Amino acid sequence: MRRFPENFLWGGAVAANQCEGAYDEGGKGLSVQDVLPRGLRGERTEAPIQDNLKLKGIDFYHRYKEDIRMFAEMGFKVLRTSIAWSRIFPSGDEEEPNEEGLQFYDRLFDECHKYGIEPLITISHYETPLGLAQKYDGWRSRKLIGFFERYCRTIFSRYKDKVKYWLTFNEINSLLHAPFMSGGILTPPEKLSEADLYQAVHHELVASALAVKIGHELMPGAKIGCMILGITVYPLTPDPQDVIAAMQKDRETMMFADIHARGRYPAYLLNYFEERGIRIRMEPQDEEILKNTVDFISFSYYSSICETVHPELGECTGGNLSRGYKNPYLKASEWGWQIDPMGLRYTLNKLYDRYELPLFIVENGLGAADELIQTDDGEKTVLDDYRIDYLRQHLLQVREAIHDGVEVMGYTSWGCIDLVSASTAQMSKRYGYIYVDRNDDGTGTLERCRKKSFWWYKKIIESNGEALDEA
Repeated sequence: MRRFPENFLWGGAVAANQCEGAYDEGGKGLSVQDVLPRGLRGERTEAPIQDNLKLKGIDFYHRYKEDIRMFAEMGFKVLRTSIAWSRIFPSGDEEEPNEEGLQFYDRLFDECHKYGIEPLITISHYETPLGLAQKYDGWRSRKLIGFFERYCRTIFSRYKDKVKYWLTFNEINSLLHAPFMSGGILTPPEKLSEADLYQAVHHELVASALAVKIGHELMPGAKIGCMILGITVYPLTPDPQDVIAAMQKDRETMMFADIHARGRYPAYLLNYFEERGIRIRMEPQDEEILKNTVDFISFSYYSSICETVHPELGECTGGNLSRGYKNPYLKASEWGWQIDPMGLRYTLNKLYDRYELPLFIVENGLGAADELIQTDDGEKTVLDDYRIDYLRQHLLQVREAIHDGVEVMGYTSWGCIDLVSASTAQMSKRYGYIYVDRNDDGTGTLERCRKKSFWWYKKIIESNGEALDEA
């Protein structure tokens, strides 16, 4: 029998900048997200503009009790969310934290524990304080390591008895693809050299390892992990050149996990730097700090891509910050992301074979344009069988990976309640089990409605995955 372990952490995931709203309440400062009204691919603005849906989000800041109660109704064991750095240090470089911001997360974590839900907290989830971008050019500056250390010490000391699962940087490898959103780097991408980007990456990697070190000192029982943007890469053809091209593409992701899990730069990356004349400026203590390795590896997984040296044979496709070639054997979502459940099993096995560390799937889900309907008994819902099928197929592959021998800690599906998309800043790209009445133009009542998938996921959790075998 294929089974999930008894202590498997079932739950869902959100991010502060996509759900909280209240961008100017409680002493909060601005973050990079407050000037990205069109999401990842849009132009940033000089100041917040009111049609930026993230300024209000889904009003989780005021409605978290209602939402957590609904998560508990589904049976969540864990809720992944993030702390908005600029709620704690509004400009990022203050000496003292904002007490009102700290109190908000006290209340939020207490509400989770009221229902037996463990918080899984991302320390930095695409929400670098805007002040650090404007004053220091974000993570290009080494000074951010010190500001991040102060932030970590503050929240670890405050929440050491309330949070035992932590992630350092969300999708840390995304810094190479989205330097402003991921790293608060104000310099335009076309003016950044590869050396600039890898220097910023180095600063984040040192800060991440420092967070692990401090966390283990202040919270001996805590588990601290990294979070990787999971880009699964296949060769488009059996041509050995395509196999090598896929290996090299894959290393753009794996280098981040290698450093977090092994505590040093891998030889292939050092060779890459040497071939391109990239010299990373290191302080004497950096190599020692990097030896503070993570307790587990978490990652996002939505799709896979192919790589080839024969572009005439393939068609370009995209995904969650990934670019590659379409796999002719796979279908795609409405947004063009290829759907590959077996790729999740493959990814889990690949990571576990490589590191032998516990793994946590902290993002997975289907973004779709849901249609709200009213049933005969007057209930509002969404008949999202397409989402149920997507999630079921992926969870069946997670179960197969566990049977293969992979140690999987848990699964938190992305956007467990509808929220504002990071890539498009839309509400119409929905992931949740809970529908939120808000439209792309900002209208809507923010009423919460349970989708069909809400009841399905509740059954999956209640049965610890056994209900996956039901048609």
